[in-house]
Amino acid sequence: MAYEVTATRKRPQLFDNLVGQEFVVSTIKNAIEQKRIAHAYLFSGPRGVGKTSSARILARALNCETGPTALPCGVCPNCKEITRGNSVDVIEIDGASNTSVNDIRQIKDEVLFPPQTSRYKIYIIDEVHMLSTSAFNALLKTIEEPPAYIIFIFATTEPQKVPATIRSRCQQFHFQLIDLHTIKACLAEAAEEMGVQADDDALFWIAKESTGSMRDAYTLFDQILSFSQDHITLEQISDKLGLVGIDQITEIVEFLLSGATQNALMSVQKLLDNGISIEQCIKDFTQFFRSLLLMKEGITEEDILGIQTDRIPLVVRGSYTKEQLEAALEMFLKLYRDIRFSLNPRFELELAISRLASLPHLASPTELVRKLASLKEDLLSGKVSQNKNPPRPAMATPKPEQKAVPPTQKAVEAEPVHRASEPDSVQEQPPVSKEPPAARAFTKSDVPTLVAKLSKTPILSQVALSIKEVEQENNSLKLTFSTGFCRDTAQENSELLGSLIKEISGYTGKITYLCTETEPTIHKGVEDPLLSSIASLFRGEVKNQPKNLQ
Repeated sequence: MAYEVTATRKRPQLFDNLVGQEFVVSTIKNAIEQKRIAHAYLFSGPRGVGKTSSARILARALNCETGPTALPCGVCPNCKEITRGNSVDVIEIDGASNTSVNDIRQIKDEVLFPPQTSRYKIYIIDEVHMLSTSAFNALLKTIEEPPAYIIFIFATTEPQKVPATIRSRCQQFHFQLIDLHTIKACLAEAAEEMGVQADDDALFWIAKESTGSMRDAYTLFDQILSFSQDHITLEQISDKLGLVGIDQITEIVEFLLSGATQNALMSVQKLLDNGISIEQCIKDFTQFFRSLLLMKEGITEEDILGIQTDRIPLVVRGSYTKEQLEAALEMFLKLYRDIRFSLNPRFELELAISRLASLPHLASPTELVRKLASLKEDLLSGKVSQNKNPPRPAMATPKPEQKAVPPTQKAVEAEPVHRASEPDSVQEQPPVSKEPPAARAFTKSDVPTLVAKLSKTPILSQVALSIKEVEQENNSLKLTFSTGFCRDTAQENSELLGSLIKEISGYTGKITYLCTETEPTIHKGVEDPLLSSIASLFRGEVKNQPKNLQ
């Protein structure tokens, strides 16, 4: 017996065998049982979902010797002739190759003759949208008032191209895409009938690639079966058809999450060396991030995700936010559009993989605005307090070590004793630190000396240079700086500056740090706590703040 492809062998012969079209099946069966048979039908829908099969089943149901019946017997001469396609009363016409008005005129002449052996004379016109405008116009009157024994069944994948005058004269039935699980079940049944072992994930991939078309699923099934040696596995499919497996994509993403960008790029190199096209890599990465985004939204149906959820580790699912997944998906969609104009598509793919390494640190403007609004609410409600003197570890200079001097030694230092006459061998006491100079006023002329002592700390040296005024009254020393930043920096390092001033002039009193600027800074009367906190974070100042900012 000659080989028969699975799509032809599994073509439904009864309405009950037509999967995924429950509305069409129930409506037509009820119409036949109630003897409400229309003179024209229009079957529309995607490819491979059962339009032509339904037209042939309807023809058998109407011309069966036991009918009209919703369950044609399939054994009477009329049913067998219609099944074989050689019935003289059921005429199938390809609308794509019979588009002229002359072909339609021939049909108009033929409808004048009644059927020879059947109850109805049925015309099945496939791809009816390919007819010319003149052909449609010639068919109008015949469709509107045909003889009682004439029935027209039109099938098309593009109903919008059929003139409204034709559609209004027909009962219209729209065929839906078949869901993934139904296709998968039909593939498993076909594999069992053929004695072929098929893995679940392999059948899932075939059903997903068919995009709702049962004929496409059977055709792809036959193609894969030809190289699978009676055992269909996803590894064989990926290897022979040049696909990027979900495990390989997951491995690349895990490398990126761990910071091993080099390993991720080498994995992409390995994929390309195995013959996988760049376009296929981009498609598979796009599908992967789309699935992650839908899973982030709480969608778990595999027929929507197009991927089996248990094959993606939990650590990968929870590593990205919604905004980050949207950015990755948009990047790959744009990449697929741009590679046709690229200097080298491979460079584009490698650049995209490299950018994925920084994806966990990406924050959208919407997320930043949300965080700023949350920070403002916390500040206004008192949950977060403002730190007016934030630590500056980068500028802080360690305080020089000072040895504690015992009280007895202080007394000796206060009343020095001349020991010059004693021999050197007797002077075994440790060296005493140099005495500070006698206390005097610290003046502006001492500023260069202070700058010189701070030369090892360039930032503090520049801060000392910005001293504009020096005033000392009684036990209070006022240092006025040119900017608020210098004033704040000096105040944060007050211990170091106080020790150096003591070393220069002997002054040990209170030191006050002032600023010549008149604008409000982040530490003086900032009206908006949000702006104050932001300015403090970036070491800036808030100037000319409007009063109604809140």
